[in-house]
Amino acid sequence: MKLYFSPYSYNARKALMTALQLGLSPEVRHVDLMKLEQRQPELLGLNPNGKVPVLVEDDFVLNESHAIMAYLADRTPGQTLYPTDLRARADVNRWLFWSSNHWGVAISMINWEKVVKKLIAAGDPDPAQIARGEMLFRDFAKVLDAHLANREWISGNALSLSDIAIACPLMVAARAEVPVAEFPNIEAWFARVQALDAWKRSAG
Repeated sequence: MKLYFSPYSYNARKALMTALQLGLSPEVRHVDLMKLEQRQPELLGLNPNGKVPVLVEDDFVLNESHAIMAYLADRTPGQTLYPTDLRARADVNRWLFWSSNHWGVAISMINWEKVVKKLIAAGDPDPAQIARGEMLFRDFAKVLDAHLANREWISGNALSLSDIAIACPLMVAARAEVPVAEFPNIEAWFARVQALDAWKRSAG
């Protein structure tokens, strides 16, 4: 099993952290995003979108981080990250979709303006876009912070794919000055995730 990965990609980290939490040891193929290796024929042949992560197992090729996370969980007997109970799984799926459609978008907007533009010499940060990203982040963070008021983990009583999917975008929070500190329940939950061995080992 091979996993195409970059330490700059929080989506790639979702896949790697899931694998490690499940006790799997994929062969990690590092893709240098700064050198645009994701646009080279090898990776484009596997994922025409030119993005990581990509999972390759024998003749099976899968992209999209949440699809990879679900597949890795489903192929691991006895796992608890992705519950088999219909309603418990639906709840995890709800947060996976929430992360993709709302949470990750807001954080990416802030990170693009404050961090990525400088790295790739794409111009100065746009204050209007930063303000919009921070407004969106605060709106969604209020929802998550309230949800975590009396919970240790996001879905059910144990760590799940929900936690991995929502925590990994926060790997850029300090550098991009994402206002996480305004939300104490999120901060406490994120500290629990950061204490996990799989979080530390998936840093790249």
